[in-house]
Amino acid sequence: MKNNKRKISAEEKLYVATQWQLMRRKFKKHKLAILGGTTLVIFYILAIFCGFFSPQDIYKQHSGYIYAPPQRIHFFDEEGFHLRPFVYGLERKIDPITFRKIYIEDKTRKLPIYFFVRGDKYKLWNLYSTDIHFFGVKDGPIFLFGADKLGRDLFSRNLHAARISLSIGLVGVAISFILGCIIGGISGYFGGMADMVTQRVIEFLICIPTIPLWMSLSAALPKKWPPTKIYFGIVIILSIVGWCGLARVVRGKLLELREEDFVMAAKICGATSGRIITRHLLPAFLSYLIVNVTLAIPNMILGETSLSFLGLGMRAPAVSWGVLLQDAQNVRTLALHPWLLIPGLCVIITILAFNFLGDGLRDAADPYKL
Repeated sequence: MKNNKRKISAEEKLYVATQWQLMRRKFKKHKLAILGGTTLVIFYILAIFCGFFSPQDIYKQHSGYIYAPPQRIHFFDEEGFHLRPFVYGLERKIDPITFRKIYIEDKTRKLPIYFFVRGDKYKLWNLYSTDIHFFGVKDGPIFLFGADKLGRDLFSRNLHAARISLSIGLVGVAISFILGCIIGGISGYFGGMADMVTQRVIEFLICIPTIPLWMSLSAALPKKWPPTKIYFGIVIILSIVGWCGLARVVRGKLLELREEDFVMAAKICGATSGRIITRHLLPAFLSYLIVNVTLAIPNMILGETSLSFLGLGMRAPAVSWGVLLQDAQNVRTLALHPWLLIPGLCVIITILAFNFLGDGLRDAADPYKL
């Protein structure tokens, strides 16, 4: 009897569960979506607190470590296991065959890794000045991702680059989301001339090839602009076309829903057109809008990375994943220093994580579908 009561109780909970509760239950069953969401949370935490997690200043140059390879973290040495991780110092030599500078581990120099150490000064969120870093070594630099052509730490630079690349995706999609909902809502709800003009504008923008359009608009940005202005310029450029697809979907949904009884009831109660669109119609398919936003962010990130890689987006001294990938354009340099491709690996992981998350949200948006 107790087991039957428990089963009945569980079934009753399922029957009386709200749409959001059903979505949450189904989303938890999507393992790849959980993995993607967890990965994105980690990436955004690292990006938000990039100064704290970076062991060194991103502009600090080490002339003795130009193109230094990534250092491996060790727990074992000739004496056995150590609780405190460490890295070996790097010794630069000349290859007797190729006469190329190479780096080998100096077993005589063991550099313990400490946590919450003091190092280069930085401003947390550009507000609070501090010199406390999550980890670092007290004697010499540490290069977990290697060094670039000026001897700068690529691990620190990748963390700071994540802050720009990931935030551009969020800000750009936020602007596109607002424009798509407003313009698509007006087009679908009112119809007539407003609908015809809006659809012709959308069709014109969609017909323009995306990459050439982005390139032409990016090239129009003054090269003397500071990184902040370039950042917002790139966001606006990426948002110009991004809203078109969402606007067409919103229009189609509103054409379907505007004749429903709850819309007529809202009109009888004296609700304005803006209130009907924002309070009644858009929430009716909010789950789809959330999925659309999740899947649109990777396109924004790829757009910024492409423009910066071609030299038309973010420019030095600003750092983004696309800016860092500019050093990987030379095939010879890439063959000798493959760690310069790490920013590309970060982009791939981020895109896959967003796609996994989007797939999970898409399935959860229809919780009644088996």
